[in-house]
Amino acid sequence: MKHISIVDLLVSTAIHQEFIVKGWVRSFRGNRFIVINDGSTINNIQCVLDFENTDPALLKRISTGAALIIKGTLEESQGAGQRVELKISDLEVAGDADPEEVKRTILSPKRHSLETLREQAHLRVRTNTFGAIMRLRSKLSFAVHQYFNDQGFYQAHTPIITGSDAEGAGEMFRVSALDPENPPKKEDGTIDYSQDFFGKETNLTVSGQLEAETYALGLGKVYTFGPTFRAENSNTSRHLAEFWMIEPEVAFYDLDANMDLAEDFIKSVLGYVLEHCQDDLAFLEKRLIEEDSKKPQAERAAMPLRDKLKFVVDNNFKRVSYTEAIAILRNSKPNKKKKFKYLIDEWGADLQSEHERYLVEKHFECPVILFDYPADIKAFYMRLNEDGKTVRAMDILFPGIGEIVGGSQREERLDVLKEKMAALDIPEEELWWYLDTRKFGTCIHSGFGLGFERLVLFASGMTNIRDVIPYPRFPGQAEF
Repeated sequence: MKHISIVDLLVSTAIHQEFIVKGWVRSFRGNRFIVINDGSTINNIQCVLDFENTDPALLKRISTGAALIIKGTLEESQGAGQRVELKISDLEVAGDADPEEVKRTILSPKRHSLETLREQAHLRVRTNTFGAIMRLRSKLSFAVHQYFNDQGFYQAHTPIITGSDAEGAGEMFRVSALDPENPPKKEDGTIDYSQDFFGKETNLTVSGQLEAETYALGLGKVYTFGPTFRAENSNTSRHLAEFWMIEPEVAFYDLDANMDLAEDFIKSVLGYVLEHCQDDLAFLEKRLIEEDSKKPQAERAAMPLRDKLKFVVDNNFKRVSYTEAIAILRNSKPNKKKKFKYLIDEWGADLQSEHERYLVEKHFECPVILFDYPADIKAFYMRLNEDGKTVRAMDILFPGIGEIVGGSQREERLDVLKEKMAALDIPEEELWWYLDTRKFGTCIHSGFGLGFERLVLFASGMTNIRDVIPYPRFPGQAEF
C-alpha cells in the first residue's frame, strides 16, 4: 500500500478505508492522540491510538519531532476542529527524537522569536510559519516559470561566474583558484590574475541581464531565474548577499511595453498563489494580525494580507515620472518638517526607501511605477532620452517593500552606448561581446529585474527578507 500525503488525506471521502501516512509528531496527548504533519500542508492529521494494546516501550518513543509511519482507517472525527481522523492499526517509529534534546530546539511547542528561528535555520521549516512561507515560495517559483512559458518566453541559463560587472557598482564576490597564502604577483606587486583558473579576474554574478540581452536579440523573448550575489555590507531587513533574480529581456519592446509586462507578470503570479495557497495565506494572515495587535495603530498593516494581495491583482499600478515624484516629495509634510532622513532638495536626488514608501503608502496608496530617471543615477545600459539628462528607466514600488522591480529600455545605439561607457571608465574590451550586439541588427529592447525574495516577502506578509529564503546569507553569516 502506498502512503498518502496529509494534504490529500484531509480532503478524502474514503471513510472506513485504510491508508498509510508518514510524518513528524507535532503533539502526543493522553497516550492516545498523535498529531502529525508531513509538510504537504499547514494542517495536521490527528491519529487515534489504542494505547492499552500498544507496547509501553513503543509508547515512550512517540514524542514531539519523531518520524512515524502510521497505518490506519480513515474515520469521521468525533472531536471539534477536524473533519476526519485516522484510527491506528499499525505504527512504526522511523526516527526517534529525544524529548530532552527537543527542549533545546525550536521543535519544542513553546513560541519562539524569529531571531531564534534564524539561528536554527536547519529546523525552522518544520514550524508552521516557515512551512507556510516555503510552500508559498515554491508555488511562486512555479508561477514565475508558468507565466513566462505561457507568454512564449524561453528560459536562458546565464553564467554565475563572470568577468563583467553588469551594475558597475563593484560590489562583487571574487572567484579565484589562486593560493591565498602565496598568489603570483606582477612586477608592480599586484596579483597576476592571468595565472588564475580563467586567466583573468572573475566574480560571482550580480545580474544575468547583459547575457540575457544577447539571447533576446536572437530568441526574441527570454528570461533568467537564478542566484545572484552582492558583496554589499548592508545589514538591513531588505538586503541579502545571495538572492534569486527574475530577469526577462524582450526584443522590440519599448519602456511602455516593459512596464505593461512587469505589471501583468506581478499580478499573474500573485493571483496564482491567492488561488493555490489559501490555507498557508490564511495562516500567515492570522499571524500578521496577531503581530500587528502588539504594535501602535499607526504601524499596523493597512489591510489583511489576502486583501492586500487582491488589491494589487485587481487594481492598476499608478505610473508617475521621476520629475513628478520629486515635486510630490519636495512638497510633502515629512520633507518640509525634516522627518525624512534624506531630505529632498532638488531634482536629481537618488530616492531612498523612505521616499519610495511615502509615495506608495501615504500619497498614492497603491503600487507605483516611477519612470524617466536622471541618467546620472542609473546604469550605463539604460537608453538616453532626447532631453539628454534622463533615461528610459522604471522602478516598481510596493507598500512595505519599496522597490521590487528595476528595469529599463536598453540603449541600442552603439555610439551612445560607447559614450556612456567611456564616461564611466568601463573598458570597451571588457564588454566587446555586448557592444557587438549593437553592430548586427540592433533594435529597441527592454527588460527588468525582480528580486524574488522581495516578492515572497510581500506575498507572505513577513517583514525581514532573511525569513523568506531557506538559508540567508548576509554580512557575518554563512552558517549552514
